[in-house]
Amino acid sequence: MATIEEQIKELEEQISKTKYNKATEGHIGKLKAKIARLNEEEEKRRASKGGNTKGFYVKKAGNATVALVGFPSVGKSTLLNQLTGAKSEVGAYHFTTLDVVPGVMEYNHAKIQILDMPGLIKDASRGKGRGREVIAAARSADVILLVVDIFNPNMNVLFKELYNAAIRLNQKRPDVVITPGDHGGLLVKPTVKLTKITVETIRDMAAAYGYINATIVVREDIDVEQMLDILAGNRVYIKAVMAINKVDLAKPGQLEAVREMHKQYLNVPVSAATGYGMDELKQAIYDTIDMIRVYLKPQGQEADMDIPLIVKRGNTVGDVCELIHRDFKNNFRYAMVWGKSAKFPGQTVGMDHKVEDEDILCIIVRR
Repeated sequence: MATIEEQIKELEEQISKTKYNKATEGHIGKLKAKIARLNEEEEKRRASKGGNTKGFYVKKAGNATVALVGFPSVGKSTLLNQLTGAKSEVGAYHFTTLDVVPGVMEYNHAKIQILDMPGLIKDASRGKGRGREVIAAARSADVILLVVDIFNPNMNVLFKELYNAAIRLNQKRPDVVITPGDHGGLLVKPTVKLTKITVETIRDMAAAYGYINATIVVREDIDVEQMLDILAGNRVYIKAVMAINKVDLAKPGQLEAVREMHKQYLNVPVSAATGYGMDELKQAIYDTIDMIRVYLKPQGQEADMDIPLIVKRGNTVGDVCELIHRDFKNNFRYAMVWGKSAKFPGQTVGMDHKVEDEDILCIIVRR
């Protein structure tokens, strides 16, 4: 019997020999779904043998984590040193960074952990050059900072490796819900007009992945790749910013061309060697993480308006309690809020209330 790797190779060969058009879309979708399922089986097999990838262990610190991702020798270590003052070994040769080096960038009262990681190379997603470990660390970041050498701006290989490693940059999870059942077969219910995939293809892909009875509600005009992402279920959706490095050495017109090449990303021209563009890059990182300030007001006292608590947009009063101390969550009675999220000043709210930027919060706990 063929091994999982051989089965995957055979299916990939079938896809490469099939010309993509409307008539073959469903067939290719089914083949890709089968590959995704086999890959999942292979990961489980590797994990059961103790060969699963845990990645580099880095203790989380600060309000958010940013992973520096790029090819070897693009200036990631120098950039880390500029942003954080951390000491990451710097050398003009490949694979200088052999471990993940963390540093903390302080900006607008926020403490942002920056991780300098070994450079990614072709086939990193298959484990080459410690690629699986690097990618595992990158998957847990809040933001990926893509570092590009202005003299080698083609990032297609790196983008492909991140994509193959189930990382989706600047995308949201497709609005598709699969609810398994115990009878009735596969029922696909689109709530929007589907222009990139048919109901039949969705059904065939789900069947190829192993679903027998399920209701699939599709609330977005998805394509085959997005349906595959839903079936696989292991995708992570991470925001990305780009730093175009070594601009101090660029020729006239070179920066404009590279910025145009990567216009789908918020890109910031920098020189890690001279420090040029660091303030702009820090602001871009801060804005992308989308952090907000919450001012705490002890009961019966004035609010501390000098040092805010930094939280992510969308966080709740419960999240704020957890950040202060777990006792605040365990002994929580209610909170009062002033600011954008309040219907009126001093509104009484519970732990599920979402806070907004510059809210003032008074948390009342059981004594």
